[in-house]
Amino acid sequence: MVDMQVISFKLLFQISSLLILLLYPATVSSECTCEVENLAENKGEALKYKLGAIAAILVAGAAGVSLPLLGSRIPALSPENDVFFMVKAFAAGVILATGFVHILPDAFDHLTSPCLKGSPWGKFPFTGFVAMMSAIGTLMIDTFATGYYKRRHFNKHNKQVLEVGIVVHSVIIGISLGASESPDTIRTLLAALSFHQFFEGMGLGGCISQAQFKSVSVAIMGTFFSLTTPLGIAVGIGVSSFYNDNSPTALIVEGVFNSASAGILIYMALVDLLAADFMNPRLQSNLRLQIGANLSLLLGTACMSLLAKWA
Repeated sequence: MVDMQVISFKLLFQISSLLILLLYPATVSSECTCEVENLAENKGEALKYKLGAIAAILVAGAAGVSLPLLGSRIPALSPENDVFFMVKAFAAGVILATGFVHILPDAFDHLTSPCLKGSPWGKFPFTGFVAMMSAIGTLMIDTFATGYYKRRHFNKHNKQVLEVGIVVHSVIIGISLGASESPDTIRTLLAALSFHQFFEGMGLGGCISQAQFKSVSVAIMGTFFSLTTPLGIAVGIGVSSFYNDNSPTALIVEGVFNSASAGILIYMALVDLLAADFMNPRLQSNLRLQIGANLSLLLGTACMSLLAKWA
């Protein structure tokens, strides 16, 4: 009786081992496959969102630049109103959650894919490194441009210099959106970039209004800024046409650009939007405004983070 149990156990063990050996290669190959389900459908849907993003971000950037210029004539539109503190806090929350909750995890998925295990991409945390370097690079561009701007005592001829600092990261994020073939990633970037361009445009528009340019120069600078991210999206669409959507190259390109975008968005939300306003004496001396701004920030992050459940 004992011998029969031992034999049955051995037989069961051998069968189980055989099944594991048979199934294991299939499991590994399924993890390492670079195939994308419904590739043609996703690509068509992604292209629709990209074209929509070009139009939406173009309008957001133009509106942001125009607001300070119109605010000098129409007080109700002035960015100095208290309500803009809360709107900016909400927008910063949206941008921050987009970087941390949506874009950065996508970048990790791309650059830690089993398809890239045989290359250096699987042996070094490139996602965090690229995000960190893009944030540092944005800081350097902003500080050098702003320093040059201030050293020249707000000379109107040195305002393209300031614009260059804004333009560089806008183009990079635009390329990231254009190179992506994921409709979910594009949708979240669209919301974040619309806010980003609107408030970057407000900052640039305020500098332009202080310099008192002629109307033609104002129009040229506003148009140039408004076109930067849409131009980046167009470049990204062109870049994505040079490789197969289900290849390791696609994973690397999208992963690197998503990492860079996440770093830039996180920096812009924390430094350009939140730090500047939350340390503003006007907000710190008004408890009601301070509470409203903090609640708006939490609401923005909550809304965008909640979307990660479906996007």
